[in-house]
Order: sequence, then C-alpha cells, then structure tokens
Amino acid sequence: MTDTTMNGANGSAADAAQSHAGDPVEFIEPLSSNEGVCRVQRLFADTYGEEPSGVWSAPGRVNLIGEHTDYNAGLCLPIALPHRTFIAVKPRHDDTVRLVSDVAPQSVSSNSLDGLAAGGVQGWSAYPVGVAWALREAGFAGVTGFDAAFVSCVPLGSGLSSSAAMTCSTAVALDDLAGLGYGSSDEGRVTLIKAAISAENNMAGASTGGLDQNASMRCTPGHALLLDCRPELNAVQSVSQQPFDLAAHGLELLVVDTRAPHQLNDGQYAERRSMCDRAAELLGVANLRVSAEAVEHAADPEQALADVLGKLPKEVMRRRVRHVITEIGRVREFVAAFGEGDITKAGALFNASHESLAKDYEVTVPELDVAVAVAREHGAYGARMTGGGFGGSIIALVDRGRSQTVAQAIADEFARRGFASPRALAAVAASSASRER
Repeated sequence: MTDTTMNGANGSAADAAQSHAGDPVEFIEPLSSNEGVCRVQRLFADTYGEEPSGVWSAPGRVNLIGEHTDYNAGLCLPIALPHRTFIAVKPRHDDTVRLVSDVAPQSVSSNSLDGLAAGGVQGWSAYPVGVAWALREAGFAGVTGFDAAFVSCVPLGSGLSSSAAMTCSTAVALDDLAGLGYGSSDEGRVTLIKAAISAENNMAGASTGGLDQNASMRCTPGHALLLDCRPELNAVQSVSQQPFDLAAHGLELLVVDTRAPHQLNDGQYAERRSMCDRAAELLGVANLRVSAEAVEHAADPEQALADVLGKLPKEVMRRRVRHVITEIGRVREFVAAFGEGDITKAGALFNASHESLAKDYEVTVPELDVAVAVAREHGAYGARMTGGGFGGSIIALVDRGRSQTVAQAIADEFARRGFASPRALAAVAASSASRER
C-alpha cells in the first residue's frame, strides 16, 4: 500500500491531479440537542400515543490510538463524538419492553424481562433489553419494563460504536427512572458501564472489551480519555482526561466511514483475543500489559521486545503480540506528542499504528488501506483505521478546512476501484451520556 505523507502540506499538487471520479461525498452532521429531543419525542408519541417521561442521549466514539489493547489490560485513547443516540423512555408497571427506532419506525419490538436469560433476545432489541436484564441480574429489582424510542445520527456499521451509544443511553435513562443514582458520578457510572458491556457480550453476543462504553459514559468535551484497562485499578485510577483541542492547533479530525462490511461476530475478533490470552499464558504473565511494561522500562526496549517474542512458538502469535506491545507504547507517545504540540510526531504515530494493525494484527481490509493511503497523499499528518477493523472507519489528522477535500479524494478513489461510496464526518471531543430533557 502507499505510504506517502505530506506532513502539513496543503496538498495542492495532489488536489490538482485529482479529478472527481465519484459523487460528492456525504458528510454526516450531528443532531443538535433540540433537534434530537424533538425527533425522538415525536417518534415516541406517534408510536405509543403518549409523551415520554424524559429524553437521554449518549455519544458514539472514535478511538484516537490504542487498538485491540483494551482486552490486553492496555491503554486506549478515545474521544466521544458529537454524534449521539437519543432515547425517549417511559417506565411501565410490568416487565414488558417495547422498542422502536427511526431506522424502521413502523416496526415495534416487544420482549419480556420476566424469566429472560442471556441470549434470549434477537436483533437490535438485544442491546437495550440487555441493559435492563443486566441491571436486574446485578440486583436492581427496581428496573421495570419500559417503552422506548430511539433516534440516532451515529452511523451504523461504521466502527464508531453505535451499539455503545444505544446501550449507554439506555443505561443512564434506566438509572434515572429507577432512582439508582449511579449516573451522577464518574465512579458510579462504572456500574452502568458494566451493565452496558454485559448487554453486548451476554445478550447480543457481540464481543467488546469495554473501551466503547467507557468512552460513551466518561469522556468530557475537549479531552481524550486515557483509559488504563488493568483490572486491578479502580474507577478513579483507570482514567485520566487528556487535552485534545484540535482548534488550538489549527487541525481537524476527519473520520471516513468506508462502508466496507464491518463484522466482529464472524470469529475474527474472538480468535485474536484468544490468541493474546494464550500468549500471556505462555509468557507466564497475567496479561500482555505486563510484558509491555517490561519492554518499556528495559534498558534496551528493542532487545527486550525481541526476547519476549522469542519465547512464543508461532510466527502469527509473535506478530499479534508485537502489535499489542508496541501499540500500548504508542498511546503514551501520542499523548505526549500532542500535548507538546508536535503534530508531525502525532501523525507519524497514527501511521505506525495503522501499519501494525495491517501487517501484524491483520485486521484491515482494502477499503481501509486505500482510504488511509489517499488521506496521507492529500496532506494528512497521519491516518489510521479505528475500531475493531475488518471494515469500518479511518481517522486522519488534517489541517483545518481540509476535511472536505481529503474526504472527496477518498470517495473519488473508491469510485475508481468500484468500492461502495464512503461517508465522512468531522469529529471534535464531545460530552458523555446525559439527560437531555
């Protein structure tokens, strides 16, 4: 793949050579709070014939760097998107949960919490129903059935955690309605995060390591969430807010949804997670974070990494572990580089992350690789896939005002190659899940 970067350049030469081969690229704008509230209240009233008790929302997320590290007790650096999922809810006096979404407003699903077991709900309803089920399993008997409507501008299947936006918006809504009080503090939100994770893992059958839910529930505006996934840390110890003010550096974060099929339920994610667990067993450590720390603090980190990899029996396992260990290190380096205003280095770390994900972890697809290459050719400081991979989105650090041009160049190249038309959005570090009305 192309590995050309025009760090900080305007990209005028590449732009001049670029002829529009595709339609104008679609840019996805976030819903304002008022627009989201009005739309979801209207959907609720049209569906159920009454007004909801309230409206809550939660954001999608984009992970800046630190991919496939969360389930290895590593470091991640997500931000909350301005794109949110809105939920209007009214509690019921029985165990029935009725749900409707703006994706299919004529279709209302109905499930009962009574006697519900893991995996007992199919389709998208498993996510919100799963949150209620998980809270009840955790001992919160005050969580009842409910009627709910969902409106979202988080693009589906894009790797931007539309599922976490749904489960986390449901969690804060049910927390408020049942008077649990966990949503009012950062530490308390960890209880709601656990319910959201359980909904995805145990009810919907989708593997998740917790990054998405923590980002949706704990991010703050203008900051990236440095998430330390070591299991021995408590809620306060596990996160810190790191400044991520793009405007101050004259930058934009372009997110391009490649619209390549994004699938984590076909065994690929689980296979990699299992291999990492097996590698930790062979290395005699609790998790790969232990090995990453040893490499980082060694007098000769390169030799230390080689020594770790030399203990593993298979080449594919060595490549998987090399990605995890080096990616954990890149998170710290990115935080330091961006904090010091070294955007060139920050971009280079994006590039290195993508190469590692492509070659060592093997989770990219042609659409992701092409989008990254074109973004670099058209002036991005750095670009990388984001999320679990096997489809989904890329991110690129670009100069302010360049997002539309770079996204269009990607769309044109996709058209030439016969790929599906991508869509794009400009991301800023936004706020976490909250009550809207």
